[in-house]
Amino acid sequence: MKNSFQTATAQPPVPEKRPHSDSHHGVTRVDEYHWLRAENWQEVFREPSLLDPAIRAHLEAENAYQQALMADTAELRKTLFQEMKGRIKEDDSTVPMKDGPFAYGSAYRIGGEQPRYFRTARDGGPEEVLLDGDLEGEGKTYFRIGDVDHSSDHRRLLWSYDDRGSEFYTIVVRDLDGQADLADHVPDTGGSGVWSADNSGFFYTQLDANHRPSKTFYHRLGTGVDQDRLIYEEPDPGFFMSVGGDRLNDWILISISDHETSEYRLIPASDPAATPKIVSPRETGLQYDIEEGGDIFFILTNADGAKDFKIVTAPVSDPSRANWKELVPHEPGRLILAMISFKDFLVRLERKDGLPRIVVRDRSNGEEHMIAFEEEAFSLGLAGAYEYDTDVMRFSYSSMTTPAQVFDYNMRTRERVLLKTQEVPSGHDSDHYVTRRLMAPSYDGELVPISLIHHRDTPIDGTAPCLLYGYGSYGITIPAGFNTNALSLVDRGFVYALAHTRGGKDKGFSWYEDGKRAKKMNTFRDFVAAAEHLVAQRYTSHDRIVAQGGSAGGMLMGAVANMAPDHFGGIIAEVPFVDVLSTMLDETLPLTPPEWPEWGNPIVSEEDYKTIAAYSPYDNVGALAYPPILAVAGLTDPRVTYWEPAKWTARLRERKTGDNPVLFKINMEAGHAGASGRFSRLDEIAYAYAFALKVVGLPEIRKAS
Repeated sequence: MKNSFQTATAQPPVPEKRPHSDSHHGVTRVDEYHWLRAENWQEVFREPSLLDPAIRAHLEAENAYQQALMADTAELRKTLFQEMKGRIKEDDSTVPMKDGPFAYGSAYRIGGEQPRYFRTARDGGPEEVLLDGDLEGEGKTYFRIGDVDHSSDHRRLLWSYDDRGSEFYTIVVRDLDGQADLADHVPDTGGSGVWSADNSGFFYTQLDANHRPSKTFYHRLGTGVDQDRLIYEEPDPGFFMSVGGDRLNDWILISISDHETSEYRLIPASDPAATPKIVSPRETGLQYDIEEGGDIFFILTNADGAKDFKIVTAPVSDPSRANWKELVPHEPGRLILAMISFKDFLVRLERKDGLPRIVVRDRSNGEEHMIAFEEEAFSLGLAGAYEYDTDVMRFSYSSMTTPAQVFDYNMRTRERVLLKTQEVPSGHDSDHYVTRRLMAPSYDGELVPISLIHHRDTPIDGTAPCLLYGYGSYGITIPAGFNTNALSLVDRGFVYALAHTRGGKDKGFSWYEDGKRAKKMNTFRDFVAAAEHLVAQRYTSHDRIVAQGGSAGGMLMGAVANMAPDHFGGIIAEVPFVDVLSTMLDETLPLTPPEWPEWGNPIVSEEDYKTIAAYSPYDNVGALAYPPILAVAGLTDPRVTYWEPAKWTARLRERKTGDNPVLFKINMEAGHAGASGRFSRLDEIAYAYAFALKVVGLPEIRKAS
């Protein structure tokens, strides 16, 4: 197949080569593009104007090149944008959730980019706007609201914002009586705060210069940040830290964890001066989460070999591990994902046979029942409740063909009330679409689930184009939920597919373990197997598949590009983690130490070094006939730094064979999450979809009937 890029005449930028070498375990690598990593990257994240002019010139040249190659898609992108925007209810709002005398929710205004937060009387009435995101972000090129939390006396609002894209959030306190922000502004936080029991102050985590949440502080309202009390400092740079609370307003929960080990420290919410008390000291491989239960804690844990997790209880007076008592035993193959407790019930979200389910347990007698669903592939979410003493909990449901629905569920009567169905203003008929769940045999016989959707009129004869999405890391499962944006491809004859590769928890915790560290290659082989199965089942052909993934999924894209470039007609790698070995060797970077349990530590382990070196996309770029590749990044991204895709695209162009282009689009005013507004984000999606359409030779609009 000849794609329309092959007639392009624009020339890509050619960065200067400045060889830089490093040696580990007797192996010396030479990185000719190392200089694209700004020496002052910490300062650049906070103030992008400080970027080295030579680096900025190269990045701007990359943007000029991709704009030239994609110029012929300008009208198509406008059309895609309008289609996707037309599927969004512009004045959409959440269903307010009750808490005491009020019900709290959020909404958008027509044309608005940012949410506004409001409350009404408990049983309805006029809306009182508490925070207007459009107003707060006015005049800013980037603006994103973090957490928003009202105090238990309903008099104040804790909210945060990031106006650089670097994820350094400033926490602000708003007086709801006077509708004015107080002088309490706390910079450089993780974005969330937790009120003390009397609402006289709040707890928060502070990010250090390397973007690590290393300290928990208590801020008393009306005092300077320099007077904030240090509650706990985590000395190990390999651990994340966050702070949370409970709905009973009894406890402050300091969570400390990496990707395989966790630890909690507790403070009475009524005593901010108390010394944090450890629940169970960290043990490598032991994970646990805590949920309030009155005079007990519910603890979700993998202790004692419970690979797919179990639930235990412990008295709040002494929740140490010696007092853990089993409540919901471990069941291999049934992965317990989350739980939420109420005065009379315990609700858990779990996954079995690759599908999620909600189980409600009566705390008085242990009786359990499941909430049933009928579709072949679907997504569930626990929305919970603000209140603890209630019989009603909230959950969400969607499938690839069914718009998102929000339900209130009475756990006692088992009555299910539909509160809201996602509106698609431009129209949506689920009967026009087909969703399927396939099982693709991988190289070793494991069956890899694939969730897909296509228009009912799309021919299943091998001619349809396909967008195949993958992630496969950190145990994260990509839900088979409703995606209005994808309909712009599906309505043009695409098959839209999700490959649930190893590295996620789609088939249990073992599915995750079999796709990390020494077994990471399974993730990439599973994705290739998914592509092969879609071709074998005549859903598409290899030169019609556009692969897509972001962040760790971008690493997946880089790896499969090296492993099987002939399996794909194009590749979209968004904020791609492609220089894995260099990043894992640089312990000064924000996420490197906490990431070692996921990928391995190549600094101390020769075996880990060899494992990562074998698949790291940047290190394995070769003289191969790569398909057209689009990389997308943000300058201030602290998670996947901009220089990874910058170096990767430069090396790809230098070493590849053939005429297929490599494009690099970088947002000079955003970070890992891309553009901050809901409609600005649609511009980026329209760009990626236009690239996919250009790759498969469908530049014209042709909707399936």
